[in-house]
Amino acid sequence: MSFSRNILLTTPILVGILFAALSLELVMSDCGCSPDLCCSQYGYCGNGPDYCGPGCREGPCTTPTNNGASVADIVTPDFFNGIINQADGNCPGKGFYSRDIFLEAVSSYPGFGTVGTQDDSKREVAAFFAHATHETGHFCHIEEIGGPSKNYCQETNTQYPCVAGKGYYGRGPLQLSWNYNYGAAGSSIGFDGLNAPETVANNAAISFKAALWFWMNNVHSSITSGQGFGSTIRAINGGECNGADRDSVGARVGYYTTYCNQLGVTPGENLSC
Repeated sequence: MSFSRNILLTTPILVGILFAALSLELVMSDCGCSPDLCCSQYGYCGNGPDYCGPGCREGPCTTPTNNGASVADIVTPDFFNGIINQADGNCPGKGFYSRDIFLEAVSSYPGFGTVGTQDDSKREVAAFFAHATHETGHFCHIEEIGGPSKNYCQETNTQYPCVAGKGYYGRGPLQLSWNYNYGAAGSSIGFDGLNAPETVANNAAISFKAALWFWMNNVHSSITSGQGFGSTIRAINGGECNGADRDSVGARVGYYTTYCNQLGVTPGENLSC
């Protein structure tokens, strides 16, 4: 994954409003709370109603987020296998990704697929799998093609500094990238993201959890607040938007609408970015 918002991280901010927006974005991407703390809707860690109340993303949330939807009932074996079976038999993802491990990972993120109406739950599931399908080629790839040759190290990040000899290229269902994402995901999930980023490609449960961690911290609020599928494209790879990569955007939208149809829900508005 590459994000247009990442450019802001190295650009001097001269306008106060832009600085505030950037600060919030950094906090949101680094939520990674300890198990006893809640991750608020704005990405802060803490306890009390401001953190554990409405909009709480992870942790001991006090406001029920479950609308009665069951992700296991939405992601049926037929739905999951219908996606992964389109990958070639010799794909690295064969035997690595599975529905059971996905559902195991989902149990750590109770807000996923359970916010809003039942139709909203189906749309969120469809959106997640649309992006995962595009990023991995129907769950064929565990690692980004040509990843080792790419430099995803933000050297100015002192909280999550790059480790010499380690590559922070795309891995997992949503192709987690960049040192600051690996570091924050590792802190939240419980693996050494900076010293052992390869864990995301070696451990299927961690791989799905890393994808869900990124989703819940960067994408979930946009799809559940009714901004439309286009907002999820912007959150995952904004560099494709505004006509920059029409083919990729079209492919993501195509998968999303297909999965919505399979789940019996309308895709909604604002599909493109």
